[in-house]
Amino acid sequence: MHTRTLGQGLDVSAIGLGVMGMSQSYGPNPGSREDMIAVLRSAADEGVTFFDTAEVYGPYVNEELLGEALEPIRDQVVIATKFGWDIQDGRMVGLDSRPEQIRHVAQESLKRLRTDVIDLFYQHRVDPDVPIEDVAGTVGELIAEGKVRHFGLSEASAATIRAAHAVHPVTAVQSEYSLWTRDPEAEVLPTLAELGIGFVPFSPLGKGFLTGTVDTSTAFTDGDIRRRVPRFEAANLAANQALVDHVGRLAAGKGATPGQIALAWLLAQRPWIVPIPGTRRTARIRENSAATAVALSADEVADLDGLARRVGVSGDRYNAEHMGYVNR
Repeated sequence: MHTRTLGQGLDVSAIGLGVMGMSQSYGPNPGSREDMIAVLRSAADEGVTFFDTAEVYGPYVNEELLGEALEPIRDQVVIATKFGWDIQDGRMVGLDSRPEQIRHVAQESLKRLRTDVIDLFYQHRVDPDVPIEDVAGTVGELIAEGKVRHFGLSEASAATIRAAHAVHPVTAVQSEYSLWTRDPEAEVLPTLAELGIGFVPFSPLGKGFLTGTVDTSTAFTDGDIRRRVPRFEAANLAANQALVDHVGRLAAGKGATPGQIALAWLLAQRPWIVPIPGTRRTARIRENSAATAVALSADEVADLDGLARRVGVSGDRYNAEHMGYVNR
């Protein structure tokens, strides 16, 4: 596994692991807790050093799972978690990035993660009721106290990134980015390049679509977030099939999988981009990690760069409620 450097000198594996799906959002987990701990430890064996979780995943149980799995190798890995939601009775009821709430979340996350420091602490979504300067200042205080090492933002606009970075250096911004979700390219990526901030794409495989394993015949189980995502409605899946077919043809010609092509394309965009695909299977971790060895020519990258524009992408990436939380 190659390594890459996010902002402020944070070195991580070139491909990380999004842990959320082990606790929520993609239907019943086919494995037990012990199975998931084994998968997480196998990821480290494959060279993955960058693990992403959040208090709201579960809520709380995802951090507990990751903390137990990585405790024996804590000094060998980078753990990212997040604050910013108001969680009541196990449900997200809104946003809360007040300074006292940030401090409370940090203390509780440290316990669940079985560690004395959070490597990367993201604001999960920008809270319009709390000035971003106050958020950055509070995380900066936690860094000065040794409870946090690095500050991050998720789904933030370029203006918010600049305002936060002026108070305390931002190490990484996490947002959805993939061959069929290109929103960060217009303003966010140029801002990150200017400021020296790393970028961490979540859902880099399009919530599974870009692996070629999802089509109009796929039946999503209860609890699978894709049942509520417009882009996964049958008509939109059919319209978007041309995109994944194109990726599949390129993959076949290179002896790779469609998912590896999608990840290799992301890695080719900038040297400070580190995607965090999620999975619950060791075989997928091996497949995703091997994407670092897939070489794309300049012509192939250029072809993929224009693919979404040529083919078109049908359907929003979130429903209307969730779209209200992004790009603030």
